Amino acid sequence: MTGRRRLGLVAAGATLLAAAPLTAIFESWTWIAQCVLAVALIEGAAVTTRTFRFPTWAQAAGMTLALLLALTWMFSSGKEIIVPTPDTFAHFAELLREAGEDTRSFGVPVPDRDGLLFVAVLGVGAVTIVVDLLTAVFRRPALAGLPMLAIYSIPVAVYTDSVPAIPFVIGAAGFMWLLVADNVDRVRRFGRRFTGDGRDVDVWEPSPLAAAGRRIGVAGMLVAVVLPLAVPTVEGGLLTQLTQTGSGTGPGNGNGTGGKINLFASLSGQLNHTTTIPLLKVTTDEPEPFYLRFAIADVLNANGFGNESPRGSGLGLGLPDPRRQAATRLSSYTEHRARVEITKDLQQNMAPLYNYAIGVDNLNGSWAYDQNQQVLYSSRTTTRDQAYDVTYLRARYTAEELRQAPTLSPNDALMAYTATPGDATVETEVARLTKGKNTDYDKVRAIYNWFSKDNGFQYSLATQTTGKASEIADFLTSKTGYCQQYAAAMAWMVRAAGIPARVAFGFTRGTPAGNGVYTITNRNAHAWTEVYFQGFGWVPFDATPAAGVTGSARSGSNWAPDVDRPTPTASTSTGPGAVAPDSSGDPGAANGPDKSGVGEDQAGTTGPAPETTDWTGLWIAAGIALLLALLLVPALHRVLVRRRRHAATVPEAPVVLSAEGITDLTVTAETGRARDDAHAAWDELIDSMVDFQVLVDPTETPRVTAQRLVRDLSLTGEPADAATLLGTAEERARYARQPLQGAELTSALRRIRSGMSGSASRRTRLRATLLPPSVLLSWRLGMSEWSTRTAERLAGLRESMTRFNPRRLLTRTR
Repeated sequence: MTGRRRLGLVAAGATLLAAAPLTAIFESWTWIAQCVLAVALIEGAAVTTRTFRFPTWAQAAGMTLALLLALTWMFSSGKEIIVPTPDTFAHFAELLREAGEDTRSFGVPVPDRDGLLFVAVLGVGAVTIVVDLLTAVFRRPALAGLPMLAIYSIPVAVYTDSVPAIPFVIGAAGFMWLLVADNVDRVRRFGRRFTGDGRDVDVWEPSPLAAAGRRIGVAGMLVAVVLPLAVPTVEGGLLTQLTQTGSGTGPGNGNGTGGKINLFASLSGQLNHTTTIPLLKVTTDEPEPFYLRFAIADVLNANGFGNESPRGSGLGLGLPDPRRQAATRLSSYTEHRARVEITKDLQQNMAPLYNYAIGVDNLNGSWAYDQNQQVLYSSRTTTRDQAYDVTYLRARYTAEELRQAPTLSPNDALMAYTATPGDATVETEVARLTKGKNTDYDKVRAIYNWFSKDNGFQYSLATQTTGKASEIADFLTSKTGYCQQYAAAMAWMVRAAGIPARVAFGFTRGTPAGNGVYTITNRNAHAWTEVYFQGFGWVPFDATPAAGVTGSARSGSNWAPDVDRPTPTASTSTGPGAVAPDSSGDPGAANGPDKSGVGEDQAGTTGPAPETTDWTGLWIAAGIALLLALLLVPALHRVLVRRRRHAATVPEAPVVLSAEGITDLTVTAETGRARDDAHAAWDELIDSMVDFQVLVDPTETPRVTAQRLVRDLSLTGEPADAATLLGTAEERARYARQPLQGAELTSALRRIRSGMSGSASRRTRLRATLLPPSVLLSWRLGMSEWSTRTAERLAGLRESMTRFNPRRLLTRTR
């Protein structure tokens, strides 16, 4: 196998390795199977065309055709047999449209959608063709790293979490493999290698300089991967600070570092904020709204509650209506609408919603809805400065109705929410409380009623610990804590009773401002328990004492009333200024409940959340403007060159002479300037010929070129006279003692350019204006000359370094 075919195979393998970061985008491995097939067909076409020594354009065409056939086969419209038809391209356009909608609808990782798979295969296939041509044809493997890097930039651009390091290492290894293979092939083309002492060196044995380069490359890649892991990350937003103060496990969980949001109730530590920060303003037509929720914690283990990463479909596909679902058919609902306006200080990727939302409008960005968790999340957009409308349902049920809910079957999938790490203290207390209770609701109410002042529970921000393994067990023993501990403890006990339960995070209703408007601050951040009843869905239970929760809805709940204060009092009022001494709304309360981390860094300092500006629209506009500017650079360069040459033909101190066959020609008094002006006009003519695709023969004399120009373009009148004049002026400037120069040259250039434009096609004229071939040719020649000079300088530098011997510096004169 020849070197080029071998390099092509290596390029294909390196491209597949470079596509490894796409594993962070897709849920399954379907995309990699399709990409491998497409790359195999493309490389097969490349090997075939190179075996028959096809020209470069034919090799590129063959690989492109192979990609087209692969796409036709894998994403068939059903109206073709292998060979694409017009219906095939219409189907491809539809897939691209679907991919655009899916990117706005789905969060990562995305399911196997045909549109997204089509874009992935198309992108990887196109990169394969480019990498193959750069490596095997143009022998520029280093440049092949740019399209390979473009693949890695996709998960970096759309993934809000930290992109895994392993796919980056795999892609970097593929790029290094490509460079090494090219280096080995170059050595083989020049025969054997020798060391300085004449020893024959195998082609795969690295020279000292090459080995040092590889070591530097490997070290650089390791530093690029390891260094970010050692740099502390900056985490902002209420959700991050509210839920990342402890440890937790389970899917999507960690220890609060690494950039992932972990939803678990912090069961230890002390929070003490003195700053109240407005976060939301809600306008609703519901007289007594319940809590806004944005996330849940549904995984319980020895480290406390954690969360599974939300997974759902795009917001553009609509939200489910519980009135049509069998799981919640026993509930009655009333429909309401609310306007949610978020300030700059609430920046998170989970949007607050009322429970059972059935419609969300005017929410900017890409958002997805998890039907199981009933949360709205995004992988790329935050809630900062968002304002959106929510249509939601308020479930209506009574204690008697919930008491009729049947017990779930042990094989029901929802029984996964009954898993606990096991604790003798919790299990003993649950068995005591639920003894003699026959229904799920009665068991839950027994546990719920236990969290009362009469049983010794009190609200306090300071957490008392006894050193036991389970902090929830510690709380059940000390009976002193705040909302997250109440919610987590009740959820654990309900699970221990064999009933599904989880912890919800969100905000209380806030402070009413009149006309259905509620102001919500960081003091309203809250956590409560949700219990599943068959036929009713997830029912909220807020075990936290209402006196410690600003905006509590506990007193108005029929199925879970305030066991400490059956009737509303001043301490539970949500009216302006009605703040209990021990309430979270009291900024000066030492033990006031603070359910958010907004305004506090990890050192405990307070203040508003750091402001960030969404530059997405500005960057897009700037990118479009930059692209247009780059496209106009050749045209602008051509205009400036033409203007400079026209200015050069204006005479200085002219005198009128009479010449052979031509009268009234003007020449300057300075012969050198006259020749330069004539050459400038001739250069402009040659560039115009290149722009309008008129053949230029450097071996012709100016007169013959002018005559051929008149003949080939059938020029007559002024354009023909102009061509003759320019040919004569250039001929006199080259060969005659007295050159000719005058204002007529400028007008002659304009006339002949007009003549060439009139005889050219519209496409040629457009290209001559926007992308002048003369400019592109000049740039190519300049780049070639620059690369040649650079190679010569590097060769000289390499030769100098080879001759340099450090031992000479150690030589001492005696």
